[in-house]
Amino acid sequence: MLVSERIGQFFLETDSGRDRLEYTEYGAGDAWVVLVHGQLMPRRMQQPLARALAAHGLHVVTVDLLGHGRSDRPADPLAYSMTAFGEQVIALLDHLGAPQAVIGGTSLGANVSLEVAVLAPERVKGLIIEMPVLDNAVEAGILAFAPILFAARFLPFTVNGVRRVTRPIPRGIVPFWAGIVLDTLDQRADAMAAVVHGLFFGRVAPSSKQRRAIMAPALVVGHPADPIHPAADAAMLAEEMPHAEFVQARSILEWRFRPERLDHAAADFARRCWKSPRRSRRTGV
Repeated sequence: MLVSERIGQFFLETDSGRDRLEYTEYGAGDAWVVLVHGQLMPRRMQQPLARALAAHGLHVVTVDLLGHGRSDRPADPLAYSMTAFGEQVIALLDHLGAPQAVIGGTSLGANVSLEVAVLAPERVKGLIIEMPVLDNAVEAGILAFAPILFAARFLPFTVNGVRRVTRPIPRGIVPFWAGIVLDTLDQRADAMAAVVHGLFFGRVAPSSKQRRAIMAPALVVGHPADPIHPAADAAMLAEEMPHAEFVQARSILEWRFRPERLDHAAADFARRCWKSPRRSRRTGV
């Protein structure tokens, strides 16, 4: 099913100045869903899921957080934190005039969704959490992102050189996910260092006590054999939150290349969130 797509923008007053954020809307109506990308990735990574959800009658918005995609990229590490990202999602809801939304995301986006549920629980109709980064991911996260931070800070020519090579490649001539990889590599060293530094030295997610107090229904998706996003973290989160249900993906690639099962689970969950204020059932898919 074809759905309407519209690009918009809004502005935030931040410590770094007046910053611009860009987003895309899919579909229409009052059943809002906001989807957030992974770390350093563009909002376009959520395009396939956004289109699938919009085809089920949901009004979906994908957003580039500061430092990502087509939004502004201040080079100040103080501009970046999970809490700041959560506040940006709330500001997006205000801009859209959406009293509530199902908030969801992948990796970084999953943790940001949890932040929104802690900061403004009254705005959260439900949560779609894929690959949360929690207690069991600390060591792998350090190994993955410390070299990125080092390269961006002390060897900026490596990051900027990759950008000069990848940016001219037309995204329309490569497969969709290859284009997402190219977009992810399109980084400025100063901004990338600021993003990773701000997140690296801040809190990764709300505490276990705060997560246990999240009353919104939640769909938590975990992947096997993924050290940065261990399935144990997703399963733990689903146990912590009172109204969560856990879905085990077959692999880290399932939702990217064979998305039908998980798209259906996400659409069914989001529609249930909007049809009834009752808490979701703890079940499998």
